[in-house]
Amino acid sequence: MSFVATSIVSTLIVLGIMVLVHEFGHFAVAKLCGVRVEVFSIGFGKRLFGFTHGDTDYRLSLLPLGGYVKMAGELGGDGMMLDATGNPDSPGVMTQDPGDLNSKPRWQRILIAAAGPFSNFMLALFLMTGFYMMHNEVELYRSQPGDVDLVTKGSAAAQAGIQAGDRITRFESVQNPTWEQISLRSAINMGQPVAVTVERNGKSIPLTLNIRNPRNSDDFDLETLGLIPKMQPTPVTVEYVENDMPAARAGIQAGDKIVSIDGRELHSVVAFARFLQDQDGQPAHLTIQRGNQTLQKTIQPVLTDVGDGTRGYRIGFKPQEPPFQVQQMPLPAALRQSVKFNAKNSSLILEVLRRMLTRHMAIQNLSGPIGIARETGSAVSQPGWQPIIGLMAIISLNLGIFNLLPIPILDGGVILLLLIEELIRRDLNQRFKERIYQAAFVGLLIFFAFVMFNDISKLSLFSKLKP
Repeated sequence: MSFVATSIVSTLIVLGIMVLVHEFGHFAVAKLCGVRVEVFSIGFGKRLFGFTHGDTDYRLSLLPLGGYVKMAGELGGDGMMLDATGNPDSPGVMTQDPGDLNSKPRWQRILIAAAGPFSNFMLALFLMTGFYMMHNEVELYRSQPGDVDLVTKGSAAAQAGIQAGDRITRFESVQNPTWEQISLRSAINMGQPVAVTVERNGKSIPLTLNIRNPRNSDDFDLETLGLIPKMQPTPVTVEYVENDMPAARAGIQAGDKIVSIDGRELHSVVAFARFLQDQDGQPAHLTIQRGNQTLQKTIQPVLTDVGDGTRGYRIGFKPQEPPFQVQQMPLPAALRQSVKFNAKNSSLILEVLRRMLTRHMAIQNLSGPIGIARETGSAVSQPGWQPIIGLMAIISLNLGIFNLLPIPILDGGVILLLLIEELIRRDLNQRFKERIYQAAFVGLLIFFAFVMFNDISKLSLFSKLKP
């Protein structure tokens, strides 16, 4: 299956799960409170198919990027008045429909509104807890000190004065950071200068790293800065050699250790690949360790597909993976680790929102369905479960936090209006609320149109059209 098809299918599945869980939260609490649920829909627009059970139409709709639960009386429903016998045509005493959302106490309506985001938070907690209990692969270098293996030419790190062999002893406000901390602090400081201190030959050198805001922020990582971590203390070891490639023609074999390239000792295939790009296709002189032998090889890299649709210089071998540890935690430890993961990523999401609101981060960094599709496609293409489960947890956190924003029509806006009504001890005018919801709906449509345009403008097709 092509990357595009994989991305589309995986995104529909992931978002379908997110929406199902979110809307089920609203649905379950509404049912517990005695509210009549008229529609439970995965997707928006025209009903494709479904079934009716009790008072609820369970349906799959045309546009699968979202979903909703429609409750009786929601957003200015008819609010039909019934008499004590439940007959709308009876001239008896008129009472509000007991299944109408607006007939319920405000605290119940707040619980119903909050149940959707809460379900997304619980899904993220469940996913990561289950993952930590089963199989958690952690690359060891991420928890190691910030030892720099390579700095690419012309990069932000090179312009800041960082050099291969440096150890980063301070990054922004973090002393003695790990590579995990450096990566996270870089991502939330895009477009900003960051104070960095490196240790070089026993001396502490203060520097300023300008973290560039890449046009396609979905592709941001440490390589964007030109920083390649030292991923292992040992040389790169060849796992297998590709046929009809320069490495095979030079006689490189599985099990060979690449001690150096052009006299530089590198410790990951990432650093190796970036070095080849910096040399722009120049012949590479390799020192190879094969058993007790030390061999010298000169190889001419070739420009070819690197596996993600882009082209780069390669010599044609697959390395052994950097060392990692597999963790299978008991439930209490897995739950604690999951709480830490979700708390850390929730705080990062909130910090990104704060920086956007204070104009310290461009809104162009936001990703919509296309950006999510690209990320999910990449995650499912990687080996193991960690990439896709971790991404699903982060998407679920984003969905929960986004829906709690105090914007009318979102769950957070509904909660805000209910709290205002509770404070003033009366309901706001229904027509006034409808106008607020309509204005908010138009605003959200404009916002999503902008995000979609931003997504499309990041596609490589359009980047080639720009000077």
